[in-house]
Amino acid sequence: MLQTHAFSGDGTETPRAYLVNAHSSVLVASSQQELLSDLENSLWELSVLALTAGLEVVGRQLYILPHPEPTYVGKGHLEELHRKKEQLRFTVLLCDDELSPQQQRALEEALDVQVIDRTALVLDIFARHARTRAGQLQVELAQAFYQLPRLRALKRMPSRIGGGNRGGAIGVRGPGETGQEQDRRLLHHRITELRKALLQVEQERETHRRQHTEQALPSLALVGYTNAGKSTLFNALTAAQVRTGNALFATLDPTTRLITLPHHQEALLVDTVGFLQRLPHELIAAFHATLEEVTDADALVIVLDVAHPRMEQQRETVETTLRLLHADWKPRVTVLNKRDLLPAEQQVDLTRFVHPVLVSATQQSGLDDLREQLSLLLAERMVPLCVLLPYA
Repeated sequence: MLQTHAFSGDGTETPRAYLVNAHSSVLVASSQQELLSDLENSLWELSVLALTAGLEVVGRQLYILPHPEPTYVGKGHLEELHRKKEQLRFTVLLCDDELSPQQQRALEEALDVQVIDRTALVLDIFARHARTRAGQLQVELAQAFYQLPRLRALKRMPSRIGGGNRGGAIGVRGPGETGQEQDRRLLHHRITELRKALLQVEQERETHRRQHTEQALPSLALVGYTNAGKSTLFNALTAAQVRTGNALFATLDPTTRLITLPHHQEALLVDTVGFLQRLPHELIAAFHATLEEVTDADALVIVLDVAHPRMEQQRETVETTLRLLHADWKPRVTVLNKRDLLPAEQQVDLTRFVHPVLVSATQQSGLDDLREQLSLLLAERMVPLCVLLPYA
């Protein structure tokens, strides 16, 4: 069973984190502005992830390097980070990439701080929010895959390792590491156990899907960027009480409810896990069963935060993820949520979206328009039949 522990450094104050993105490529003039904007957006998102994980962000820095460095940032920038460490007193270095074990070890030894990469941070947040057995198994499997190539580095630094019953470091909640007891063979054995357990979960879900198919009920999957308001919208449409929150990945496990649409149509509405830029491939592999809710849906309800300054980047992330899942061809309705947060003078060009509907899930406005749009979308899939019903 996966266990989580609050990360609190020495137990008395919130850990202070410094964020770094070291992009190794030569910038071309024509793409420089766009690339820098993307990297800044990624760093901003990392800061939100850090806050979600309970860290205090004290600064962030973007480095452009001509080639990849063994220390991730390069020798000169390491000296700068030393000075930043003295000034800002940060104890955690967050790197906006997936580090190799050698890069992580080099940074730990050079700066004497805990080094966490983007993948470990996302896995840690998932570990915090996993509630069901399926979600916990999937997070633990993803963490096991992530730790496998890092066993040697972890064993050399037992003081950096938490998880299990030993408390606290971000990125190792779940399976846990002791550095003395865990070895590659045991981790492979645990991966096998987790796969068997998840196979059983998938078989149970397949049974439920067959039951839904026999009922001839169409399914609608709520998908979108994390924190776009999917779960709040789900609750507003179904009167469910799914956990919500103004944080990334407030909802991890999929939930299904029956909804009634205009013209007496019934459908199954599924709330799914939110998407994220550069979602770790370990999570995509481990959450195969969960993401099947998207691939098996008859239609998609794409939820976007219309008031977010980076809505277009988030929209592209959703489209990229749907392409990876081979679900980008499915019919859809685009829900532009949080319209109540839009400035009065700001106009939204609805022609850029497929079947757009402006709503505010928190204020429950625009929901009747959304129900009508969903009803029309499902009606397009219906086939006219001529049926003879004998009096007998």
